[in-house]
Amino acid sequence: MMKKSGICLIALIFLFTGAAFAGSPQKGGTLVFGRGGDSVGLDPAYETDGNSFMVCDNVYEALVAYADESTNLEPGLAESWKISDDGKKYTFHLRKGVKFHDGTPFNADAVVFSIGRMMKERNVKFLDPKMKIPPQERPPEYWVSMEMDDTIGSIEAVDEYTVVFNLKRVEAPFLANMGMDFADIISPTAFLENPKEFLRNPVGTGPFKFVKWVKDDRIILEKNKNYWDKSGGPYLDKVVFRCIPENSVRFLELKTGNIHICQFPNAADIPMAKKDPNLKLISQPGMNIGYLSFNHTKPLWEDVHLRRAIAYAIDRKAIVDNIYQGMGQVAKNPIPPTMWGYNDDIEDYPHDPELAKKELKKAGYPDGKGLPEITLWSMPVPRPYNPEGLKVGVAMISDLSKIGVKARIVSYDWGTYLKRQREQPEDMDLFQLGWTGDNGDPDNFLAVLFDGLASPSVRTQWKNEKYHDLMLKGKQTVDQAKRAQIYKQALKLIHDEVAVISVAHSTVIWPALNNVANFKLHPTASVRMKNVWLE
Repeated sequence: MMKKSGICLIALIFLFTGAAFAGSPQKGGTLVFGRGGDSVGLDPAYETDGNSFMVCDNVYEALVAYADESTNLEPGLAESWKISDDGKKYTFHLRKGVKFHDGTPFNADAVVFSIGRMMKERNVKFLDPKMKIPPQERPPEYWVSMEMDDTIGSIEAVDEYTVVFNLKRVEAPFLANMGMDFADIISPTAFLENPKEFLRNPVGTGPFKFVKWVKDDRIILEKNKNYWDKSGGPYLDKVVFRCIPENSVRFLELKTGNIHICQFPNAADIPMAKKDPNLKLISQPGMNIGYLSFNHTKPLWEDVHLRRAIAYAIDRKAIVDNIYQGMGQVAKNPIPPTMWGYNDDIEDYPHDPELAKKELKKAGYPDGKGLPEITLWSMPVPRPYNPEGLKVGVAMISDLSKIGVKARIVSYDWGTYLKRQREQPEDMDLFQLGWTGDNGDPDNFLAVLFDGLASPSVRTQWKNEKYHDLMLKGKQTVDQAKRAQIYKQALKLIHDEVAVISVAHSTVIWPALNNVANFKLHPTASVRMKNVWLE
């Protein structure tokens, strides 16, 4: 009898111990991440797309970091920081003993180099008198669109592990901005070896090192065995980012076990994933917006009645119901409803073809007569805020045809789409784009996306003096409650002027194999592999 009880006790101990081991991090293995498009480049200062940043998230790090599953700030490559009483001087104290993947030391000069290279006027001070920054090959789009040249006056390496940023003005989102991808710290040595090729051979301090890039196929990263943070991962030996453009094919690759995580499945595949015992669903409300914008550089779109006609014509609810299929909600603001500063008092434009026709007549195009055929540029790749750009585009031109507006779809590969759209070509009338917030601040949506007076890099190029003044006021007001009221005014202005048509906020749901452990979605759409392991 005693012997039998002893066996039961041993079994129980083994059971609970086994359960503990099952949840413990395991080292080794290769995780394959299936995504809808390839990266454009891997130099964080010059990229703007999520497919580039998701790789950068694992290769590079910034001075500050965002906590898991939130935009709360925590130390990154800076252990601590101090802000002066007047809000214009930021002193960062850097981590010691950190090395880049090429073995060179991370220090204050690396910070000054990484951020200073984006400045139009390089007001920088290095410890090493031989350090110089080469000329820019092209404008750094994020930097320019966020008016960073009007914000940062100078950057100075005080000693090997202390950097001071002197600002030209109070900038409420500055610290949060310094956690964004564009502010990642790169190896100056690697960059200076071949500045033009650095975007294909990235070198940072992150948990994974770049190995290989087969264009339009895969990017391979390997574990950084000398990673400075010893508190957790990286646990995986390798991470492979595979490019699989078709949503349905990508999901099939997951079901057959050829990839571990499927980014942006078709909404119709989610119920199937729920029933599959080998899969699990990882989800989070998206901090995003999918929108349709006008080419504001064309005289045609200066007429608010014409813009309003388009807004009334498009049935956004039908698009969300039929294409997002339960993974999104109709948007009436170009910031998500979970974000402070959201204006819930705005009355959205309903789908009303008759009102659309009246606005079309006011614009001088009764029943569309006299209006030339317009183009609607549609995204070729799935994004968090738009699961199927081409299908959305087809639905939109169908709605427009019902009020007499003739439109046709235009699309390119993702890199060309972004490049050509940025140039605001004459043959572009309407275009789809969207955004996933970088830092949880409304400025990161409203100024970066829509203030055309701030920079030629702002893709919408909507230019409104009142709106521009509100954006400046929002940046330079520290009190969050007062900032929220400023942004509510700005949102009302966007709505009244129909600067853009807000289409949808999506819920992000990515299926994964059951053996993927500790993978978490992030509000900024960062893809973080540091603490992920395979069971």
